[in-house]
Amino acid sequence: MNLPALDVRALSYAYPDGRPALFGIDLLVERGERCALLGPNGAGKTTLALHCNGILRPASGTIHVGALPVEEPHLSEIRRRVGIVFQDPDDQLFMATVRDDVAFGPANFGVKGSELDDRVHGALHAVGMEQFADRAPHHLSFGQRRRVALATVLVSEPEILVLDEPTSNLDPASRRELAEILHGLDTTMLIVTHDLPYASELCDRVVILDAGKVAADGPIDAVLGDDELLAAHRLEWPRAITRL
Repeated sequence: MNLPALDVRALSYAYPDGRPALFGIDLLVERGERCALLGPNGAGKTTLALHCNGILRPASGTIHVGALPVEEPHLSEIRRRVGIVFQDPDDQLFMATVRDDVAFGPANFGVKGSELDDRVHGALHAVGMEQFADRAPHHLSFGQRRRVALATVLVSEPEILVLDEPTSNLDPASRRELAEILHGLDTTMLIVTHDLPYASELCDRVVILDAGKVAADGPIDAVLGDDELLAAHRLEWPRAITRL
């Protein structure tokens, strides 16, 4: 039986102050699929993303990564399989050097010696940052730090890559460089974004989340080509961008 990469069923969640955030979310992401998660501010997109590897736990409903439920006994393996790249790279970079930051995750999973060195080199090579291995992260540009943050996830060889607003605060060159890197990865992706052109470039499917509920789910061209649907959920194309 070929199980989906990610299987979310009837997931509901409320913030610690009691405010409801997600209402009965169903979401299947197949292996190898690239799915954009779109929606206005406050829709619950990041909240849903943080459930994918157990950072947040649902009030009700279930989440499976392959055959594994996202539950306490499996969280270490779940977090190896599902890598989340946060919107602010400084949330993931805290060691003295780039090399140390990238090595931190697999070292905690017990990887050591030459295997660890090879993994770190491979992850930095994948994001074009191997020449900065001995640099302090805070001496890098924002775009470079975002690529290193991606490397800290790729080094653990995840099955699913979750990216939260990957283009925020990137200049055009850094945005293009990141897109080229993501195009070259053979990994299931869930991309949380407001950036419709980026979603159309990288993804084959769109899920729109609004007010904590799935409002639309379909092929990229059908969803992003529906002006009324986009307007209803406060999504729009930049004026200078040619439409699908």
